[in-house]
Parts: sequence; C-alpha cells; structure tokens
Amino acid sequence: MRMYDIILAKRQGKELTNEEIDFFIKGYTEGTIPDYQASALLMAIFLKDMTEREIVEMTRAMMDSGDKIDLSAIEGFKADKHSTGGVGDKTSLVIAPLVASFGVPMAKMSGRGLGHTGGTVDKLESIPGFSTELSKEDFFHQVAQIGLSIISQTTNIAPADKKLYALRDVTATIDHPAMIASSIMSKKLAAGSDGIMLDVKVGDGAFLKTLDEAKQVAKLMVMIGEGMNKPTRAILTNMDQPLGFTVGNSLEVEEARATLKGQGPKDLSELCLELSAGILVMAQKFTDPVTAYQALRDKITSGQALQKFDEWIKAQGGTGYEFKAPLFSQDVILNKEGYISRIQAQAIGEIASLLGAGRLTMEDSIDPSAGIRLYKKVGDPAGGRIATLYTDNEQVLVEAETRLLEAFEVTPQAPRQLPLIYGFVHQADEDIVFERYEKGEKS
Repeated sequence: MRMYDIILAKRQGKELTNEEIDFFIKGYTEGTIPDYQASALLMAIFLKDMTEREIVEMTRAMMDSGDKIDLSAIEGFKADKHSTGGVGDKTSLVIAPLVASFGVPMAKMSGRGLGHTGGTVDKLESIPGFSTELSKEDFFHQVAQIGLSIISQTTNIAPADKKLYALRDVTATIDHPAMIASSIMSKKLAAGSDGIMLDVKVGDGAFLKTLDEAKQVAKLMVMIGEGMNKPTRAILTNMDQPLGFTVGNSLEVEEARATLKGQGPKDLSELCLELSAGILVMAQKFTDPVTAYQALRDKITSGQALQKFDEWIKAQGGTGYEFKAPLFSQDVILNKEGYISRIQAQAIGEIASLLGAGRLTMEDSIDPSAGIRLYKKVGDPAGGRIATLYTDNEQVLVEAETRLLEAFEVTPQAPRQLPLIYGFVHQADEDIVFERYEKGEKS
C-alpha cells in the first residue's frame, strides 16, 4: 500500500477503505509517513470530505493509536462529560459531584486550559493540596470508594490526534467539521466511559462561532459515539457571554461550590442541572429529564451534592477552597447609561489570561488566584461597577481595565435575550436529530 495512492484516491473524491485509513494513521503516528504527504491528504479530505464510515474509522484508528483506559473494574454505568471549551466554564466541578451523588460513577480525565479557555485541571489545582496526578490504582480505588475522581489526562491518549492537530493547525485544515468531531471523540472514546454527554459551546467565546456549524459538529460527534456503541448526547449552549460571574481558577472553584449550595448564578445552575439530568437518563437512573432535573435540585437543597463535592476534594488532598485574593485588585467602573447589549466572551477570557489566569503555551505557568469577577450580564442596566480584576502583576492592570471596558457594549434599549440552551442532539431511530430546547421541534 502506498501513501501516494491514498492521497490520489481522496483527491478524486473516492471513499477510503478502513485499511487505507489505518495505514495512514499508523504510519503518520510512527513517523514513516512524512508531514508533506499527511498534509496533502488532510487538504484532500478538507476539500472532498469523508463519509460517515470514514469518519468513524478515522476516529477508531486515532483512538487505537495510544493508551486506552479500561474502566470495567468499576461497577456501574461510567459517565463522562466533555465541553468544547468556553469562558467561565466550570460545569465539570458541579456536574461530577452532582451525578456521583446518585451512584453514577464519574471517572474522568480532563485537560489544562490554553488561550482564552480555562481547563478543569487548572481549576482543581488552584485548590491547596489537590492532586490531579493519581496512580491508576488510586484512581480506581477512589471511584470505588466515593464514586468520583477527576485526574489530568495521560500524555499517550490518542497520540495520532495530537500529531494531526498540530499539522492541521499550520495547514489551514483546522476547521473541518469531520476532523473536529473525530479529534474530540478519539480522546473521549479512549477514556473508557460507558456514555458521553457533550456540551457544545456556540458563540464569541467558543471555538464554534455559529449555531449551524455547532449543530454539524455535534451531530457528527453523536454519530461517532453511537457508531462505536457508546450512548452519546450533545447539548448546544450559548457562549456569547461568560458562564457565571467568575473567570479564573480559584474564583471558579468558589463559584462552583456556591452553586452546589444553591447559591450559584442562574445560568450556571440551569446548565449544570440540564447536563446532569441528561447523564442520569443515559445511565437509566431516570426515564425522563424532567424528573431527573427535579431530583437533582433536591440533592442540592438537601446538602448531599455539596457533601459529595467536599468528600471528593478531601479525597484528592485538597485542604480548602475559599478564594484568597492576590496582591492587587481593582474595580472597573462603567460610566455609561443604557443597557449592556454584549459582553465579548473571548475578550474576557483573554483579559483573564493577561492577569495571569491562563497560558498562551502549555509551558506557561498560571496564577491560581488571578482572574475576573463580573457583576453584570447582558440585558442588565449599564453603569457602576461591572467587574473586579485580580492579579499579582500590577503592571497589567491598566491594560486589563481598558480592554475590559471595550468588551462591554451598551445600547439605549434592552437587547433581545438569547437562549442559554439552543437544543439537544441525539439519536432517534436511525437518525441523528437536533431538538430545539424551547419547543421540542426536530430538524
């Protein structure tokens, strides 16, 4: 088999065989296929697309290129939840203990943040003493004991995807829906869960900017998961403004815990309940999401969800989670009248990184206490204090304040409110469908 023939076949719009896909993924991962031939095939795929079978096989081959986690020793339906990334996205910190409080094991591997989006591991490591690097034995033991553990992702999960992603990034092939879906799902499927709930972010602070492209990627990811006999659901959610009121690692841990006490922001609370309800239905703990949603609210009201969170943090060495302000803080005042019509989520994430809460390269260090506390949402009256900035680097405060004021847009009239949740993607009979959140319409 020759790589030249595989490139030619795809350039001509032909469907690649499983053997050809496996040959490419294995050869490129091992270094026997050079970058220039891999680049040529990626561009041919970008222009000619792939069939559903090709997409599933590409995902399978990338999944098989490295370590696969076997969770079969853990009893029960092992659930996983993945977000495509956003600003202030702390949902895993709320969902994991909520779901685990119903006896559904959450054995999860998460990543670090890069660019304007934060990572779950960074948030957890802002807790003094918390360890995200457990041995396999300790990881399994903790899940068996308390039903919950989140650790940092092993470096050898889907190494083919890591190499191909880097190549796509420099060959203008990064934004192909099938390759985006395959990249995400190769890692999630290698993580060994029995079912996957996907939170697909849409908007300014997300990787996917429009609802149409988010629908397309979500449908492909659900198709891949179901094609590999893993129950998979997706929820499409709004990332045109930060989720909750905090952006920054320690700040977000504090807000997540407040949410489990029933004192969290409305948008964060609602989204976490919807995602958790979907997982519980998938795990067959409930037959419908409405009943599951109410049961989840009861867990928060009773204090059981908070108790599970505290038990989890203690089990992984955490000694406290109260936000400790860094050396410098500064209130930001907006001297305008009217209504806040837009809060640029990506800009807010970038400002948080400037303050020290994020990283531009994986080698950068982060300041766990740096970040932004917001006081306004889209639709609120403008004027007054809109944010507090936190950092150990006083020199960045002037630039951060200027950029934050630019990220808030004000209009004379109150804007039309966009929904927090656009809808769900799931399998219905043989089809993958999008179901609107408001009216239950399918398209």
